Amino acid sequence: MALVENRTTARVLIVEDDREMRNLLCDEFCGMGYQLREARNGDEAFLAVLQSEPDLILTDLRMPAGGDDYISRLRTVAPKCPIVVITAFGDATLKAQVVKAGASAYFDKPVRIADLKNCVQQLLDHQQGAER
Repeated sequence: MALVENRTTARVLIVEDDREMRNLLCDEFCGMGYQLREARNGDEAFLAVLQSEPDLILTDLRMPAGGDDYISRLRTVAPKCPIVVITAFGDATLKAQVVKAGASAYFDKPVRIADLKNCVQQLLDHQQGAER
């Protein structure tokens, strides 16, 4: 009898205040088979994580209730959840602050979707491997 690995579908929270960008991200990641939830700002994201911790958070940074302190707040309620940050208003100093606050990865906008998808998949694969 062969053993069948039971892999659950990864749950990804997409946090973006720009509706068009949020829709684009949802379309791209839905095609990868993830269970998606959406939030329009940092407060909605925080509440969503409190309700049910996702396997990964993909978030904008500059939005209502956002910023590097927002990453720190997310990290307190989701200590092991990978956080991928995308922003159009970044520089080397901000990147260092965000990574120090707990981000797992950082991308400047405009982001290459293929690079973003690859990063998300690697983080989820690494996380699932660590849970075994």
